[in-house]
Amino acid sequence: MATTRATSPRVRRRPTRTGVVLDPDMIIDAALRLIEAPGGNALTVRRLGVELGADPSTIYRYFRNIDALLIGVSDRLLSETLDEFVPRPYWADSLRALAEGIYRTMLRHPRLALLGAVRFTAGPYELRAAEIGIGLLIGAGFPGSAAVRHYRDLIEAVWALAAIAASEMTPEQERAEEVALAQAYATLSESEYPNLACVRDELPAMSEPAFPGVLDKLIAALELSRAAAGRSVQR
Repeated sequence: MATTRATSPRVRRRPTRTGVVLDPDMIIDAALRLIEAPGGNALTVRRLGVELGADPSTIYRYFRNIDALLIGVSDRLLSETLDEFVPRPYWADSLRALAEGIYRTMLRHPRLALLGAVRFTAGPYELRAAEIGIGLLIGAGFPGSAAVRHYRDLIEAVWALAAIAASEMTPEQERAEEVALAQAYATLSESEYPNLACVRDELPAMSEPAFPGVLDKLIAALELSRAAAGRSVQR
């Protein structure tokens, strides 16, 4: 997946018509407000210009297009995760805390969760998160290639699960889905679905967030892998 540079280098800063001197952070702040505005994503270059009190073309001095701006916004969200992150004494607990922080951040910004799941930003906050995560795995004794692979697998799973959990449904849609599922489970044919019928009472758990259980399994697998590697070295 190709990386995208979020901002243009060495921009000459000029005041807007209201006398405000723009910078990339101000533009990202305004874009985030428009994306999360009630009623749906309201981000356009024209609306961004209005929000900033600037000619819309000014935005292109800092971001070459809306896509580059969105990548900058996505990278900014990781700053929330890093601000909240507190290392734990044990490497796996720290890795879990980092993953949980990313997940929480994306649920706070559901309209950007899918963007984060499918794009690399190559921005400073994404790089810092990778520095922490890969560093934890290297510190635990994984070789560099394995540390990179395991970090990628963990983070992509976290982003994907966050994107699923953050998908916006109206209250009416949620209620309709609950009713439909309850009816389907209650009327399962034992002859046609024998396995589902025998766990009928457990099926409502299918609609619960998968993140906690998946994260448990991923962290446990990493711990087992590390323990197995340690035993092989001792032989």
